[in-house]
Amino acid sequence: MALIKPSHTPTHKIGAVSSLSGVPTPTLRIWEIRYGTFTPFKTQGNHRLYSDDDVLKATLLKRLTEKGHAISSLSRLSSTELNHLLLLQQSSNDLKSLQTPTNSSISMAIVGVTLAARMESKKFTLEFIHQPIRITDIFTDLPAAQEAIFDEQVEILLIKVNSLDLVSKNQIQQVVKASKALQGIVLYGFGQEHAISALKRDGLIVRRDLITDADLAELINSRLMIDTSKNALHLAEGALIPPRKYSDAVLLKVSGISSNILCECPRHVAEIITLLAGFEQYSHECLNKSTKDAQLHAHLSSISGSARALFERALEMIAEHEHIELLNENQ
Repeated sequence: MALIKPSHTPTHKIGAVSSLSGVPTPTLRIWEIRYGTFTPFKTQGNHRLYSDDDVLKATLLKRLTEKGHAISSLSRLSSTELNHLLLLQQSSNDLKSLQTPTNSSISMAIVGVTLAARMESKKFTLEFIHQPIRITDIFTDLPAAQEAIFDEQVEILLIKVNSLDLVSKNQIQQVVKASKALQGIVLYGFGQEHAISALKRDGLIVRRDLITDADLAELINSRLMIDTSKNALHLAEGALIPPRKYSDAVLLKVSGISSNILCECPRHVAEIITLLAGFEQYSHECLNKSTKDAQLHAHLSSISGSARALFERALEMIAEHEHIELLNENQ
């Protein structure tokens, strides 16, 4: 589990803490007065101000109390300890789920307190009833994520930054590399075009943070595999769409190989993969540009990516049968 190193600078009023964490203001006051859960900073005007760490702590407390934990036993724990307890609970639930057939969860690491709070939105969670989200790490900002050691590879890395410039771009690239995330999604408030373009070229989804919780869920769903088949080439529901394996050059080479046993199958399958990969990239770029028709392009990208992955497997079956050597993008 990665360490959480939140900001302790008090900047939030209690109403903001309530809005971000989903915990009602009266409940926050009770937790503070009765259990000493928070120690807010008091201004000269006797106004209470809370830190990012308090927001994160309230968010984690909400999730744990909803799972049956008593606030009295949690109130004195740090955000790091609360996160560890939540991960233990999730691991226990995962072990129990092995006894009952169910869809696997999607692992996700989150950078940004406000994003962690949005995970509690009913509009968001309803989108993942059949593919539950398992949050492995929560970081308040990019520097905290940079210092972390990820215990496991995450499938989705969700990042929120107020300003996207060359510095934050480099930080994001480092965190993506360290986490070995299969897909990164970056939400930003203000951004420089060259930084945005660079991250998009890396395959990340980069969007202005003006989207609703439902749209955010759709963005994540767009990178999940659709259960398109029940045969031997079946791609499991809830799995991430794998990245492209074979370049245009490799596919062109396969297209030119004559086949006595399977006639023109290698050529036809290679051509189909090329077309699907091109349309997948086109749909992904449309998805990245704006929120307009985002749901449509999310589905188009997901469907074409799923189909492309299926045909890549088909090509591998053909290659094995025909003794054709295939070199993927990493070789």
